[in-house]
Amino acid sequence: MRLERLEVGADPAATAAAVRALAPAPASVSDAVAQIVAAVRDGGEGALRELVARFDTGGASPSDPLRLPAEELDAGLLDDDVRAGLEVAIANVALVADAGIGEEVAVNLPQGHRVLLREVPVRRAAVYVPGGRAPYPSTVVMGVVTARAAGVEEVVVLTPPEIDPVIRGACALCGVHEVYAMGGAHGVAALAYGTETIERVDVIAGPGSLIVQEAKRQVSDAVGIDGFYGPSDVLVLADGSADARLVALDLLAQGEHGPGAPMVAASDDEAFLDALQDELRALAPERPASDPAAFVLAHAGSLREALAFAEAFAPEHLELAGPGAERLAPRVRAAGCVFVGASGATAFGDYVAGSNHCLPTGGSARFASGLSPRHFRRRLSEVHVGAAAPALAAAGAPIANAEGFDVHAESMRARVGNNEPL
Repeated sequence: MRLERLEVGADPAATAAAVRALAPAPASVSDAVAQIVAAVRDGGEGALRELVARFDTGGASPSDPLRLPAEELDAGLLDDDVRAGLEVAIANVALVADAGIGEEVAVNLPQGHRVLLREVPVRRAAVYVPGGRAPYPSTVVMGVVTARAAGVEEVVVLTPPEIDPVIRGACALCGVHEVYAMGGAHGVAALAYGTETIERVDVIAGPGSLIVQEAKRQVSDAVGIDGFYGPSDVLVLADGSADARLVALDLLAQGEHGPGAPMVAASDDEAFLDALQDELRALAPERPASDPAAFVLAHAGSLREALAFAEAFAPEHLELAGPGAERLAPRVRAAGCVFVGASGATAFGDYVAGSNHCLPTGGSARFASGLSPRHFRRRLSEVHVGAAAPALAAAGAPIANAEGFDVHAESMRARVGNNEPL
């Protein structure tokens, strides 16, 4: 277990950068992914099946078809307690997602015309559900329920074979349209561009390996994506009254996601950090699956200084523990999701709290948001000019002429005196 103690100091941004630098830089996969994406885009179904055999099935011929239709998904495959938990997660994620749907807004402008702002869902979306060390039914919930709340007509899941029964069961509970038994960059490319038997989607969302995320980035000119998800991280901002054992468990819990990122606690109380260090050293040996890049305990001169450090670090998850820290919640701007209070373990957000666990990583919470219905919806402006054409032409035509677009000006002026009613 790597454990670092440091002082935040006068430059919180520099301290945050130093903590980020504790994680090893990932190797570049850009060229390898580009070759795979190009092979699927140009070679279609034949190239895709070769890549599925190479990367997903150990050389064996992949299933034919690669698609599992909805009738092959079965909630009866789930243990009763897992099903009950998933039903709570589905209900809570749906309630939060529903609250994120924008209303239609009509804007009446001074010249007498009207612009209607409408939100419309994409028709078809894919949710990538990683394979890896274990199945992730919670990711099915986070992606599929959010897309369905957004109004997406067809939501499909992309996941490596062999597909675990708990994934099939979760897909059935969430109302998945179909499942594709393939993973990696080739799977992302197939859903982005389509093949002879696979219909392309409009949005691809969800976490996955560096290769999967790089593939999403490379196909983002052809399909919408939700973001680039790297290694998971958490920062706990605590005052001296926080429970050190609970904070240690939260750091260790998030460390189960792997060695890619540091798990951080910041406080203005040295005694609390000492207690937290002792708890980590006592608890970590019995929890070997928790193996982050490092555990970092940062001392700040005040809670506000600790918050400045947290803002510069821009964690995926931010926990505020203890009354002094909790009062800072309204001041937080740069975090993927904020958990307030001693009972607010990040783990609740990973499963059943209703917030989404697909969150901005690597400090991108400075500018990015967690997965929401807006990733599956587009804002559309519907313009009704009508009798406002003369006033708008008088304003717009000179601008068009100044830009050298004379036919734009002519097009606007041609509407004057030939207006449809509002």
